[in-house]
Amino acid sequence: MAHTPTIHVDIVSAEGEIFSGAASMVFAPGSQGELGIAPRHAPLLTLLKPGEVRVQTADGAEQQFFIGGGALEVQPNKVTVLADTALRAKDLDENAALAAKQRAEEALNKATDKIGEAEAMKEIVRMAEQVKMIQRLRKGK
Repeated sequence: MAHTPTIHVDIVSAEGEIFSGAASMVFAPGSQGELGIAPRHAPLLTLLKPGEVRVQTADGAEQQFFIGGGALEVQPNKVTVLADTALRAKDLDENAALAAKQRAEEALNKATDKIGEAEAMKEIVRMAEQVKMIQRLRKGK
């Protein structure tokens, strides 16, 4: 049986490590569009926007995560996702995301300076992406 090449993947956030293991492919929401990273990918460092990270394991299974933005480092044998926030797809809560989006919209309306507006807008985008991912997962993508 032929050996499927793999790349080691670490997904970490301030809360801790959320995934560590071998993958045959990784998909991440790069700042300029979705990235697909295979084993022996060229080195890369880029920012990530809020969205879905998919990890295809060597056995063909797929694990899905939501990240709130962050950075991605790719080395030929390792991918590291440094996320602002990260959750396993199964742990996403649509009601909580909608409530957080509503709070961010209220904060935007009450913002008295550009920094407050920018922070509220960032949270609105993050929660909107989380709700989109939840709805996509519910439909079976």
